[in-house]
Parts: sequence; structure tokens; C-alpha cells
Amino acid sequence: MTSPRTAAARRPRYPATREIDEQTGLGEVYMRSLLRTQFRLALFVCTVLACVVGGLPLLFLLIPELREVELLGVPLPWAVLAGLIYPAFVLGAWLYVRQAERNERHFAELVERR
Repeated sequence: MTSPRTAAARRPRYPATREIDEQTGLGEVYMRSLLRTQFRLALFVCTVLACVVGGLPLLFLLIPELREVELLGVPLPWAVLAGLIYPAFVLGAWLYVRQAERNERHFAELVERR
């Protein structure tokens, strides 16, 4: 004997991309998840940047001998702040973009699996 509910119409499953496009509740959950992940990444990168930039003056204050060191005739604090910090910024930006793209790929895979 079969149940009379087997003939009942099933609710059609929409792809997650449609949920996002139509801004349904589920689509909002997906987007909030992606935005939260990207925000955490940005917050991490900014925190590291603030620690490096804020920590350098503190380092030179706590270890006065470093202020006397010269690199190619330029005092070390000036060399670090004027030239060596920018490659670190570029590297941080490159790593950020790479991780952000990875987050987006994972999100796209999650949406396609649904």
C-alpha cells in the first residue's frame, strides 16, 4: 500500500544562484557568509599592517642601537620606512587578493554543489 502523499507535488529546487539573484532569504544567507569571510580576511590584513607599521617605531624606541645602524649610508629607521616597507605592503596586498579569490572560488563551488 502506498501513501497518498507520494503523488503530492514536490516543491521545485532552485539553484543557489537563482536564490542569490532573487535575493531570497537563503540567497541572503549565502551572500552574508561570503561577505563575512571577506571581511574577516580584510580585518586580518589590516591588523597585521597596523602591527607592522605601529611596531616599527616601538622597535626603534626599545632598541636604541638600531637607530645608529646605517644601510648604504642611510639610517636603518629611514631605510625601513622609506623603502623596505613598500615591498612588504605589495606582498601583503598580493596575498590578500590571492586569498580573497580563493574564498570566492570556494563560495562558487558551494553554490554550484547545492
